Amino acid sequence: MAGIEFLKGHGTQNDFVLLPDPDASLELTPRRIAALCDRQQGIGADGVLRVVRSAALGVDSAGEWFMDYRNADGSLAEMCGNGVRVFARYLVDAGLEVGPEFVVGTRAGDRPVRVHTDSSGDLAVTVHMGPAAVTGTSVAVVSGKQVSGVAVDVGNPHLVSVIDDDVSTLDLSRTPRYDTEVFPDGVNLEFVNVLGPESLRMRVYERGVGETRACGTGTVAAVAAALHLRGDDTGQSTVEVPGGRVSVTVGRGTATLTGPAVFVARGELDAAWWDALD
Repeated sequence: MAGIEFLKGHGTQNDFVLLPDPDASLELTPRRIAALCDRQQGIGADGVLRVVRSAALGVDSAGEWFMDYRNADGSLAEMCGNGVRVFARYLVDAGLEVGPEFVVGTRAGDRPVRVHTDSSGDLAVTVHMGPAAVTGTSVAVVSGKQVSGVAVDVGNPHLVSVIDDDVSTLDLSRTPRYDTEVFPDGVNLEFVNVLGPESLRMRVYERGVGETRACGTGTVAAVAAALHLRGDDTGQSTVEVPGGRVSVTVGRGTATLTGPAVFVARGELDAAWWDALD
């Protein structure tokens, strides 16, 4: 068996292994995904993006290509805003989409994207993220302190806590706690400082991964929550994360996320290593 093609990329340092698999021939077991994402024994990543035709999975989508996203622990995820930017750039770079605008299928539904250059001339991808729906409130416990949060659905679940303490001082080496009755399937936890009317700073503890350098859906949730707390349901903001900066616009029933997508390597997975994980 020949080696298995892979690419390594990131969106604001939220990093992924991308596996081109148009006809869904790869068997992606949780063990294989976890091994790929292991930073000591594998390539290392926050998750895996499989590039597969929607038709090959029997998915009803307006897009030819489906982003089959898996968390680092091998679990399935509905959506990943940073991942879909990397995914979209790959489709254009590989000539699978002529661009600049097309649709990507995800478990959270179709996501229209646009690949373009930003104001500084760097490549960027804008993703139409669908609605960011505020669904209630709950609490999280981080660094031994209970903080209130706004629950936001961006195709996947988030709990956003806007706090006064500098988010850089939070100890996220210990898993933050949340109400499992409110979030029985887990939740992404965002901790946010408001820097100004259109500027936020955020750290995130992702479901099935741990702390990551960025979370695309999390930045959308953070903006939606900050707007909600000040009595608005529309607006825009930049969001600073440890891995960089993105721009988010939230409207009534819609939201967009704009940020970079970078590839750093490509190669082949050793077939014997892959088979041994079966």
